[in-house]
Amino acid sequence: MVLELSQAEDAIAACADTAIWALSEGELIAALDTAHRIEQRLASVKLALIRELEGRGTATTHGASSTAVWLRERLRLTIPAARRLVDLAAVLDTGNPGVRDALAHGHITMEQARVIADTVDTVRTAAGPEAADKSLGVLVEWAGQFDPTLLRKLSTRILDHVAPDIADAAAAAALDAEARRATRDRHLTVSTLADSRLRLTGVLDSETAGLLRAAIDPLCAPSGPDDQRTPGQRRHDALSDVCRLALRTGELPEHGGDPAQVVVTTSYDGLIRHLGSGALDTGLHLTAEAVRRLACDAAILPAVLSGAGQPLDLGRQRRLISGPLRRALVLRDRGCAFPGCDRPPRWCEAHHIEHWADGGDTSLTNAVLLCGHHHRHLHHSDWTVRLTGDGHPEFVPPAWLDPEQLPRRNHYHRRT
Repeated sequence: MVLELSQAEDAIAACADTAIWALSEGELIAALDTAHRIEQRLASVKLALIRELEGRGTATTHGASSTAVWLRERLRLTIPAARRLVDLAAVLDTGNPGVRDALAHGHITMEQARVIADTVDTVRTAAGPEAADKSLGVLVEWAGQFDPTLLRKLSTRILDHVAPDIADAAAAAALDAEARRATRDRHLTVSTLADSRLRLTGVLDSETAGLLRAAIDPLCAPSGPDDQRTPGQRRHDALSDVCRLALRTGELPEHGGDPAQVVVTTSYDGLIRHLGSGALDTGLHLTAEAVRRLACDAAILPAVLSGAGQPLDLGRQRRLISGPLRRALVLRDRGCAFPGCDRPPRWCEAHHIEHWADGGDTSLTNAVLLCGHHHRHLHHSDWTVRLTGDGHPEFVPPAWLDPEQLPRRNHYHRRT
């Protein structure tokens, strides 16, 4: 397969160098159709490879917490895109050879394959394998005419075409299946932008959508006739109010050994003089005005730092890394420091580089922030970690993974 894919890559590279402007309109359309069909056939190959890697546990062997995380690092994908690939690879591998073949022959797209696979599974459960085979043929034919969204809508009545005698009874089962898919596909992604803002994207199931609406709708109304905020800005501010209310309840669980809280680091002089900006423990920066606003409703925790901004060494009087030292560790590592991991600080634990039991002290120079998965992985693998001359951690992979054992760093938390 490797040779064939290499030859295909060479052929595609040759096409990329073709003078497209010289093609007629008919040739352009034909070339587009062919390129699209090849893209879907390659997608089938990619899904098969991903499924095999998943089955072999390659991601875990390489130190990743999941195949999706490994794919993100390997192929430079977003986590949602990587998860969709892993999920679809599993769906097509489990009892859906007809859908897999349709994708392999370029008759359907990956998005249509997901819809068809879900529908065929539902029909198989409700009406048996013969009806499932019939529904596959009908859906593949429809896929030549309809996009995935419309195909999903049409598929809810597929039994009217392949098993009309049980269509009504199966409609209820289809609704139940749709609810299960909604539960399976629920997700929320929080992406950090270059200017310290966050982008929220996701899909909420019906119950959570109702809870969100109930929580923010009363807060979304204009504050008066002079309110110039757009509807989107009012929803944003309503979500902010809900988060503030939740933090004030004191009922949120602890994260990383600390109560749920917003941690802002700034200088005392800057705060008093109304000049100092601040940084959240997530790495986001705040203006001086925002820092003062938060300080109006906050407990201020002083910490004595060295001239270089490092906390004083706590020596071996304490084993646990907490309080000011943990906050300094968060500001340095900004999240799990293991290469390729994007887990935020609140999901992480402090790891002694030289173990406490072996005489290691509790200090910033002997600590690194790791998520639970990579903390366990570091203790049970041949990876090693050390601090470099600039005071930041780097990880050395085992020789079987990288014979040259080139040190690696985490770039997901790097501030720009």
